[in-house]
Amino acid sequence: MRICVIDGQGGGIGSAIIKRLKEEFLEKAEVVALGTNSAATAAMMRAKANRGATGENAIVRTAPSADVIIGPLAILMAHSMMGEVTPRMAAAIGGSPAQKFLLPLVQEKVEVIGTLTEPLPHLVEKVIVRLRPLIK
Repeated sequence: MRICVIDGQGGGIGSAIIKRLKEEFLEKAEVVALGTNSAATAAMMRAKANRGATGENAIVRTAPSADVIIGPLAILMAHSMMGEVTPRMAAAIGGSPAQKFLLPLVQEKVEVIGTLTEPLPHLVEKVIVRLRPLIK
């Protein structure tokens, strides 16, 4: 199974997700770090992703081959993350046949009605719980 973790800016969200994925699933899944910038990719690689790539083309080419995509909700929004998510990135992620687990963490002027505000570690644990039946 190929899990793509997508993040931007400093890569802190993606790093937390990857660290927990590797603790839980060890090498049962290939974890690919896709950063909107090199700092995000580097941070996710330090969290022990199996592979990593940076930028629009890497995301556009890799998202369609993912089984699962994990990241903040903002990865589906063109021009989010201070402009780091391009329209092509958002379209490729949204159009990917992969199962998407999106964390409702947005800094944009977006509010997801009906969600509870929870700290990142709690959200990451919810992703792990959802992935357990998928990873054998």
